[in-house]
Amino acid sequence: MAESAPSRLKAYVRAIGVLGPGLRDWPSAVAVLAGREPYTPAPTEAPPPVTLPPAERRRVGATVRLALSAAQQALAATDLDVAQLATVFAASGGDGAICHEFCATLASSDRQISPTRFHNSVHNAASGYWSIAMRSTAPSTALSAYDGSFAAGLLEALAQLTVRTAPVLLVSYDSAYPEPLHAKRPIAAAFACALLLAPRPETGTCARIEAALVQAPGDTLEDEPLESLRRGVPAARGLPLLRQLARGERGRVVIDYLPGLQLALEVVP
Repeated sequence: MAESAPSRLKAYVRAIGVLGPGLRDWPSAVAVLAGREPYTPAPTEAPPPVTLPPAERRRVGATVRLALSAAQQALAATDLDVAQLATVFAASGGDGAICHEFCATLASSDRQISPTRFHNSVHNAASGYWSIAMRSTAPSTALSAYDGSFAAGLLEALAQLTVRTAPVLLVSYDSAYPEPLHAKRPIAAAFACALLLAPRPETGTCARIEAALVQAPGDTLEDEPLESLRRGVPAARGLPLLRQLARGERGRVVIDYLPGLQLALEVVP
């Protein structure tokens, strides 16, 4: 007997958070991505995470603030028990500013590195601070796949959703490196997005997505400043999906993943 083809990974998008240059939240991003307002880039400003205790709040770097802000946006209007919510944090690298600081320190005569700065430099710092802020004991994954980190994070979240049959929060984020690291790893800006994914439709659900790996060109954006953002920040590779969700239209989008392998998403409002 011939084996049946494996079913696609699917999920229902329940809530979204966005923070990036000129995109302060999901409602403002919807207006831009749906074509109702022009896109005007502006510096990304991540507020202090008020859910953290004061001592931890003072210590966190800009990258952690960026990730937690997008995550909290996505959960602001939900009634979930956040402490039991599984999370996936996807970033192409760690905190670029702290990496630069460490390199400068190690190249100086005084090579003493602050333990506080060190624990903010690790790749799972945002995941750890999220667990502290939300008093969470649920599974949390931190992963990196270079420029394909958004797609890798989405695949991981969809896989966990299938196994756990409970909501999963995906947070994808990246921030720029200072020079001279920027010349070797040019990330254009700070950008983060969060998708609250559920295994079944619930109140507030905006769309169903189904994912499959394909060999096809990734989608681009017609607006050149937005396309520059998509190309320039790994976390912003998800903008074609966000545009489709903002427009509330049925269709297929292809997200950049690995060389020669992309992630196709069927979006059904």
